[in-house]
Amino acid sequence: MLTLIAWLSIALALISAAWIALDEVEQKQPMAVMNVVWPVSGLYFGVFAVWAYWKLGRPRAMKVGLNAHQHMGQMHAMGHDAASSEKHSMREQTTRPTLAQVAVGTSHCGAGCMLADLACSFWIAASGITLLGSRLWAEFAIDLLAAWTLGVVFQYWAIKPMGQLSAKQALVAAIKADTLSILAFQVGMYAFMAVTWFVFFPAPHLDAFEARYWFMMQLAMIAGFATSFPMNALLIRMGVKEAM
Repeated sequence: MLTLIAWLSIALALISAAWIALDEVEQKQPMAVMNVVWPVSGLYFGVFAVWAYWKLGRPRAMKVGLNAHQHMGQMHAMGHDAASSEKHSMREQTTRPTLAQVAVGTSHCGAGCMLADLACSFWIAASGITLLGSRLWAEFAIDLLAAWTLGVVFQYWAIKPMGQLSAKQALVAAIKADTLSILAFQVGMYAFMAVTWFVFFPAPHLDAFEARYWFMMQLAMIAGFATSFPMNALLIRMGVKEAM
């Protein structure tokens, strides 16, 4: 029964990710990296990711052209005072993020972790890599490094297009913004996978070539999202991470 549920969950996740990706062909996200983040979110949140994209991502894409045109006209007409007012508004937005802004920021972490898990878990299972005699510890160590790297890359491409920082400054800012949030994400994800390893399936252990493994991983990713959410809210309020 669990295997059937796992396959249904995986199929629903793949359909959700594909639907978002296909819709983005016409509805490009104003922040380019979100064209990757939204479909990847569908791989573990499934239809909930589709709902979130419909409510948050798609409207931004549909309005970006009109908003940009109106913004340029207002700035030209109102001059320096309008620019100062908008900068002040952005600072206020950064210090008081909405739940939606925190969720989108957390989705960056989730996308990096999901892609890292997809690549590393298959590789580790196929090669038989272990750490301290355990495949679980190898997965934890390798996935953490890969997830952190991808998370920083996603954050860099969220920061750099703003044009205010050099490449080096944007990289440093990305590392500051994503390191703690990635670690917080891994806490929840790894805790759930440890329970899966030691409690749910102590012997034989699941591996990446089983549907049940990826169903458990989907649940682990949701747990990681939950533990990373408060950290992202804190980082945004402190101005370390930009509200999105």
